[in-house]
Amino acid sequence: MLQSKLFYITQKDLSESFVVPSHKFLVKSGYIVQLAAGVYIFTPLGWKVHRKIENIIREEMENIGAQEIHMPSLINKELWEETNRWKTIDPPLFQVKDRHDKLFGLGSTHEEVIVFLARKKQLSYKDLPFSLFQIQNKFRNELRAQAGLLRTREFYMKDLYSFHRSKEDFKPFYERVKEAYFKIFKRCGIKPILVDADPGTIGGEFSHEFMVEDEVGEDRIYFCRKCYTGINIEKGKELKCKNCGGDMSYVNSIEIAHIFYLGEIYSKKMNLLFQDKDGSKKYVIMGCYGIGLGRLMATIVQKFLTDKGILWPDQISPFDVHVIEIKSKAKKVREVAKNIYNLLSKEKIDVLYDDREKSAGEKFFDADYIGVPRRVVVSERGVKDNVVEVKVKDKIKKVKIKDFNKNFKKYLSL
Repeated sequence: MLQSKLFYITQKDLSESFVVPSHKFLVKSGYIVQLAAGVYIFTPLGWKVHRKIENIIREEMENIGAQEIHMPSLINKELWEETNRWKTIDPPLFQVKDRHDKLFGLGSTHEEVIVFLARKKQLSYKDLPFSLFQIQNKFRNELRAQAGLLRTREFYMKDLYSFHRSKEDFKPFYERVKEAYFKIFKRCGIKPILVDADPGTIGGEFSHEFMVEDEVGEDRIYFCRKCYTGINIEKGKELKCKNCGGDMSYVNSIEIAHIFYLGEIYSKKMNLLFQDKDGSKKYVIMGCYGIGLGRLMATIVQKFLTDKGILWPDQISPFDVHVIEIKSKAKKVREVAKNIYNLLSKEKIDVLYDDREKSAGEKFFDADYIGVPRRVVVSERGVKDNVVEVKVKDKIKKVKIKDFNKNFKKYLSL
């Protein structure tokens, strides 16, 4: 990608309402543009990061055998009323009416729809267990939407639903989802705290949240730094960890995921049954498991911001390599930079090539805000010495142009 062709909008002067660092950064650096309170446009830079997070999640869901589907955002009132959530769900639904005066709620969660789908199949014990997931936009009528992507009114969520014969059958899958979530967050550069949590309005016998310690977080937890587990204050007060006996710290945190044992709650309300071996009809045991993609992206920003900009984790960086050509009258500089860009691109490496007629200072300033962890700087002085400057995260070295062209994967740690 030529940087001269990249569509992005930077904003220098932000109002005092931008108090959360990730919110400030994502707007200022042109990753997102605010349309209304809690409603954002993702620019090409922001969407590339968002899609990479999405693909990591998709890969790990498929690795545990979950199948991807897509459900509608418009959910008819009658379906919400089967679970009595049309008026009781919190935050309340965005409700819309069509030209025939038929009412719909914009999906903030999809338990009703997934049960509607599952009961279309005459379930036998032979069909269980199975799991279905989607990555889709959700709508939540938040009272306060003022922390950027940490609290929005429209956002993408991965919601996974599992169906089982019994609680005993459910438990191993619940643990597999936990493991998959830890893999997702590790690939995104985040180490979460597993927290015993309140199921809230989703319901269920028990649930767990994945939290990241951060002073801007709205959730308060007690957590053990020794074993990285904790408890939400909604569940009570703990001064000693039950797992390891370590001391518990009281901290602010950001919830990046929530998983639930739903049991028979939705099956009973919506009459989702399966036929067991003995021919008897039983209610299906369910679980649900969510990750908010925008919130995860904002949390990553909170953790990887620097005093100059950001340094994205490898797997979610908008580009793999940033080639920066320092403006020069010498034609050889552009020739070397273009050659490197073409060489890397042919190898299917996603490259951002700064070909703009800007000063070196402006280019480096923008590069710090874009935050690609690998840079190749081509300058007049370097070309005279037959070298390029290679920066991988915080390590910088000069490499002979000929050597770089032969072994670029080695020098870029690809």
